[in-house]
Amino acid sequence: MAETMKLSAIKRDRAGKGSARAARRDGLIPAVIYGDRKEPLSITLDANTFRKLVNQPGIFRQILSIEVEGSSTDVLPRDIQFHPVTDIPLHVDFLRVAKDAKVTVMVAVEYINDDKSPGLKTGGVLNVVRYEVEVNSPANAIPEKFVIDLEGTQVGDSIHISAVTMPEGVTPTITDRDFTVATIAAPMGETVEEDTDEEATEETEAEE
Repeated sequence: MAETMKLSAIKRDRAGKGSARAARRDGLIPAVIYGDRKEPLSITLDANTFRKLVNQPGIFRQILSIEVEGSSTDVLPRDIQFHPVTDIPLHVDFLRVAKDAKVTVMVAVEYINDDKSPGLKTGGVLNVVRYEVEVNSPANAIPEKFVIDLEGTQVGDSIHISAVTMPEGVTPTITDRDFTVATIAAPMGETVEEDTDEEATEETEAEE
């Protein structure tokens, strides 16, 4: 689980485009905190501080503690609007999260020990179907990543979501099948008994 990061913000008394433009001129990013059956709260964040944060991986699964007028609120970034040319953040939507709440997030998948995979060592190719997996997770225990060990995998093997060890309380949002996250494909020009590439394609198309 990633450590909760703290940010300071200023309450924004006025909403609207004019107020947002004024905030940006002052080196601030307009934002809103919503959810948890409470009134939306308009705020501004220091632009330089938030730009450093947004460039870090996993921003959309990072719980933030935002302090406004002496009161802290745990939030999860839900939407970030960027300038179409400069990619500078223009506006941020934050979702309030209670400590016992569950949220839906995308968690990155990391593949390790490729040097211990007989299939890859003999020329096979790791065909990653999913670089991220969508899960339901307790807000206070969002995994930083899932790790899949490739040791012992052979050409033609398919790695399914059931091979991913998930913390207690964390479950995939897709529950009706053991979907594929990666396959070990045959080297170019060779075939294997199981058409694993076709299986991966079917899995991907089923999600669309």
